[in-house]
Amino acid sequence: MKTTVADLKEYTANDIQILEGLEAVRRRPSMYIGDTGIRGLHHLVYEVVDNAIDEAMAGYCDQVSVIVYPDGSVSVEDNGRGIPVDTHPKVNKPAAEVVLTILHAGGKFDNKAYQVSGGLHGVGVSVVNALSTWLELTIWREGMEWHQRYSRGVPQCELTPVGKADRTGTKVHFLPDDTIFEEKDFSFDVLSSRLREIAFLVPGLKIDLKDLRNNKSVAFKYDGGVISFVEYLNRDKNPLFKEPIYIKGEKDDVLVEVALQYNDSFQERVFAFANLIHTVEGGTHVVGFRTALT
Repeated sequence: MKTTVADLKEYTANDIQILEGLEAVRRRPSMYIGDTGIRGLHHLVYEVVDNAIDEAMAGYCDQVSVIVYPDGSVSVEDNGRGIPVDTHPKVNKPAAEVVLTILHAGGKFDNKAYQVSGGLHGVGVSVVNALSTWLELTIWREGMEWHQRYSRGVPQCELTPVGKADRTGTKVHFLPDDTIFEEKDFSFDVLSSRLREIAFLVPGLKIDLKDLRNNKSVAFKYDGGVISFVEYLNRDKNPLFKEPIYIKGEKDDVLVEVALQYNDSFQERVFAFANLIHTVEGGTHVVGFRTALT
């Protein structure tokens, strides 16, 4: 039987939905963090940590602290410059509120504030905010301590100075929304593995991880960079030469670092990173390395 136009369900402009603000993130979270399982849950932490690491790579931060609390919340604190608190001229809101509530708002789209950066540019921390039951923002900047609270991405108060401060930095404390995530328990081992990698890739940066659920803690700080990383990977192997081979070069504003050390096993282990993001599926940088090596 032939279907006619009259048989089709009416489809008009009224059927087109426009999602405002962070509602799109809450409707389709997997588009932004991969999934709503254990991987996506930990991705929230990585996005906030990436912002702190960008400050470290820019030379303004040398310490990051990550704390997992008994209620399932996590805080990430750094001693960087602090998110700007002055009013954004286009939207007439504090810059910090813009960063946490508007997708694609951030300081990483040109090379003015950050020469190199990782994470979801202008998306990461706002996605974390949208997918959290609550988020507490603390900023130390311009001689003051600033505070603001959010609920599922919506500001619950104005960004307000609450006292004087003799330091700079940012602290983001959030509780993942249990109506969105299938998994609610952070893994100390998963977090420590990722934070260890970052510490290797940013020489001199100290990263502390504390889990108040079971009083576990660990601190990472490696001055040797990728050389220390290779030595760590070979710690249980028999290296064929003592010192890892290290190569560093820059061309067209692209900086490349390579460290390698052969051992007596038959298994190849290649870890590749682009702007500190682990590219598990390789890429042109891995292809280029293999071609140059062989």
